[in-house]
Amino acid sequence: MIFHVNTFQIDVDSHLSTFWHKLVPKTRVLFALLFVFATSFTPNGHWWTWGMYSLGLSIIIIISRVRLAVLIKRVVLEASFVSVVLLGTLFREGGQILWQWGWFRVTTEGLTVLGSVSFKAILCLFMLNVLTLTTSITDLLQALAALKMPPLLIAIFNSMYRYLGVLIDEFETMRRAAMSRNLMINRRWQRIIIGNMIGSLFIRTYERGERIYQAMLARGYTGLLPVSQVPQGNYTDLAALIALILLISLGQGIYFIFLQL
Repeated sequence: MIFHVNTFQIDVDSHLSTFWHKLVPKTRVLFALLFVFATSFTPNGHWWTWGMYSLGLSIIIIISRVRLAVLIKRVVLEASFVSVVLLGTLFREGGQILWQWGWFRVTTEGLTVLGSVSFKAILCLFMLNVLTLTTSITDLLQALAALKMPPLLIAIFNSMYRYLGVLIDEFETMRRAAMSRNLMINRRWQRIIIGNMIGSLFIRTYERGERIYQAMLARGYTGLLPVSQVPQGNYTDLAALIALILLISLGQGIYFIFLQL
């Protein structure tokens, strides 16, 4: 699978040569998924567990040598969308009431849930962004296919990434055309014009997608993407997964140790 996208690139650090990059893509994807699941299913309030996971994640970030400026910028942008949903957990019932205004209540339980969910979301976002920054899209899709992800979902990811740059360019062309005609002179007209452009872009996307699909069928497309030979892991990949499992076990087991004391 060959991608020709100039305006939109995710894997900006995939060309580096580090211990993390030497792991086969399948191992990196499996590593990230195990980390995300372990973080997400950790009960609320297990701060020491997330502290240990943060230490392990910091080691991965240092080893992979990703650009921190790019990584932090992406995590902040994604967290800004997630924070809107997380804010609702602050008003959860239960525990001691710390502040109240009408039916709005901030309780100790709400703060615990908000802090826990926020911590988990930040850790997961960092891990997934490290994965996408250091793994080329082709390798990432091949790894997902090797892990038996539904082929239709992989095809959607492939098409979405491949043509997202085309859609961005087309939107910019429409915006420049509107500006050259003095149609965006004030905020009211800007909202109207941008709304019309989004609607027009949706119609163009649908029509282009239909043409592309018909062209793919004419060239023998069967609904499955061609999968090349996926590289097999070695002892290094096994050691990395074992180290992650040990970190997860230690992070989860620390509270069982405390309960016994």
